Amino acid sequence: MVELATIGFTKTTAANFFERLKKANVKKVIDVRLHNTSQLAGFAKAEDLAYFLKEICGVQYVHQPLLAPTDDILKAFKRDKGDWRIYENSFLRLMEERRIETRLKPDMFLGGCLLCSEDKPHHCHRKLVCDYLNTKWDGTLKVRHL
Repeated sequence: MVELATIGFTKTTAANFFERLKKANVKKVIDVRLHNTSQLAGFAKAEDLAYFLKEICGVQYVHQPLLAPTDDILKAFKRDKGDWRIYENSFLRLMEERRIETRLKPDMFLGGCLLCSEDKPHHCHRKLVCDYLNTKWDGTLKVRHL
């Protein structure tokens, strides 16, 4: 069993975000955003985030765009005014096409926490990544949303 956390950075303060990571004993943040340098990201902008994670929490930062939706999927989601089912199906097909379950191994997620922008996992691709991998890896991931 591999314990894996997930977290979003919107609708929270930097203090709350980093405290949640520390309390969860996260060792590595795996950024699953396609674009990790947006000015809208605030404290979660790639270079700044890597520095803050190391200095505040002693946590490693890894950007893993293999686990991110494409620009086309993101744009279609916005164009279709957030039709979650269309987005979900498109992203699940993308993960299948990429064969992420063969390109990644469960031990890569040890002490890990998937990061994206959404504050809650319910309509977020980080949850879809966890669910997809668990179906392919026979429930190896024990997922906790921070």
